[in-house]
Amino acid sequence: MAKNDVQFPHVLIFPLPLQGPVNCMLKLAELLAINEFHVTFLNTEYIQDRLLKHTHVQSRFDHYPGFNFETVPDGLPEDHPRTGDKFIEIANGMEEVVKPLFEEMLTNGKLSLKSSKPVTFVIADGFYSFANDIAKGAGIPLVYFDTISPCSLWTFFCLPRLIESGEVPFKEDEYDRKVKGVPGSENCLRYRDLPSFFGTSDLNERIIQLILQEVKEIPRSEGLILNTSEHIEGPILSQLSTICPNNYPIGPLHALHESILLSAQKASPQVNSSNSLWEDDISCMTWLDGQPPKSVIYVSIGSLAVMTSDQLMELCHGIVNSGKRFLWSQRPGSLGGQYDNYTIPEELSDAMKERGCILSWVYQVEVLAHPAIGLFLTHSGWNSTLESFVEGVPMICWPYFADQQVNSRFVQEVWRVGIDLKDKCDRVTIEKAVREVMEDKKDEFEKSASRMAKLARQSVVDRGGSSHYNFNRLVEDIRVMSLRISAHD
Repeated sequence: MAKNDVQFPHVLIFPLPLQGPVNCMLKLAELLAINEFHVTFLNTEYIQDRLLKHTHVQSRFDHYPGFNFETVPDGLPEDHPRTGDKFIEIANGMEEVVKPLFEEMLTNGKLSLKSSKPVTFVIADGFYSFANDIAKGAGIPLVYFDTISPCSLWTFFCLPRLIESGEVPFKEDEYDRKVKGVPGSENCLRYRDLPSFFGTSDLNERIIQLILQEVKEIPRSEGLILNTSEHIEGPILSQLSTICPNNYPIGPLHALHESILLSAQKASPQVNSSNSLWEDDISCMTWLDGQPPKSVIYVSIGSLAVMTSDQLMELCHGIVNSGKRFLWSQRPGSLGGQYDNYTIPEELSDAMKERGCILSWVYQVEVLAHPAIGLFLTHSGWNSTLESFVEGVPMICWPYFADQQVNSRFVQEVWRVGIDLKDKCDRVTIEKAVREVMEDKKDEFEKSASRMAKLARQSVVDRGGSSHYNFNRLVEDIRVMSLRISAHD
């Protein structure tokens, strides 16, 4: 391979086949394409079909001649729900079916150094512990992109220490005890705030072993991309740097993406760059236009969470009893796979119709930016949390799994922009939380949310923004490492 062949590095981006990671990595892919990199985006067939059906992703990326999608099967039946409660089945499919296909692509296949268009750099989801050895074996440098929150990722890195000290596994009667084995968070995290997986009684569970393998492999890579900034998580980044010294904090990535696209005149502020796996219902924007400023609760439990019918009823009653207007994104399949068959009692349904707008899916970034939104009732996924930060919207957090337990605790105790309703889902608690954020302590929460919005936006300004700087450093490092492949060859 001659040096001219890597004048434009060829980056393979390999996301976890879930809404959040795919959304993040598509935004990163476009930023690399703007820098004239060739980019191959490796999706599962299921994810790619949904993107093509519900977004303009193909026409958006057609503007970049060096961009290409590749697909692989995920090993799951077509009717598999692919929800959070089935995560291990998704992970197993990637290990058993996708791993050998990925290895073939990089060692002997169409993307290997033996091919006419070789990949010179890999960006893989942090969960793919197998990817690093495969890339190293193929002679290709790799950095990981862990799209969960760094504050939660830090607890992952501390898991071996927590196990060794006997803090994990823990018992239910210890939920409110402070965690000692997560440096920097001793005064914040309780056992109930650790990632949901840590609550297991069996350390041999598959998910625990996958996490232990992940935190072992990430430091062996060339670096770690994080969707955060020094302004948002400076102390956590300092902790992570003790294990992974070469970090690239480039968040909030959706805001950096918008900033760079506008600067490069690749988009207008009105362009919808949604990467949704469901169709965005834009009718909600007309409804929001008719509501007073900061009067509406936006409700969404995201792309993976599943609730019971009892939990749905408590949420409905709590929101209705608060007397507030609301926009509710109720994803199909979010009610234990039976949402379409469940009927809300008529009296409650009438009250909801009077003050609410209920849709199946919305373009969340646009919704949170609307001046009518005054509160976000969220599952505390990291993308959602960052999007709320940027728009200065306070949160009520009802976490579901994975990093969301840590995120919700930090929202309340560290960033002070919301209330953590972890392990609680009753109508009285929900109503009280809504009134606290939108009435009793409205000024206090709005002030904190405005402060976080300012910090988040400072990270992505064209000049002096730390995330801009780190993204430029990532671009340069990819160029340098790609050239080293050429020189070695």
